[in-house]
Amino acid sequence: MTSSRVFGEWARLVGEDVAEHAQPVTLKDGELTVRADSTAWATQLRLLQGQLIAKIAAGVGHGVVKRMRIHGPTAPSWRKGPRHVPGRGPRDTYG
Repeated sequence: MTSSRVFGEWARLVGEDVAEHAQPVTLKDGELTVRADSTAWATQLRLLQGQLIAKIAAGVGHGVVKRMRIHGPTAPSWRKGPRHVPGRGPRDTYG
């Protein structure tokens, strides 16, 4: 299956530098979801998206990856405790 080749040969397909900072998560209906380890790398991957799709197509075949969805790291949730009030919180009480 070609999708397993994308995951198995990721470093060879996109290069060691990119593979060190980004990992493929899912491949469904031609859309490859990639998780970057920083927001800077996520931005860089968005700029290189066309080149990366061309490299992957050259390695595993055309049409396997048609588009990419790139996510940066997930932010921590500041919402703690069982009670939460909607709105901006204490910020809107100053000034």
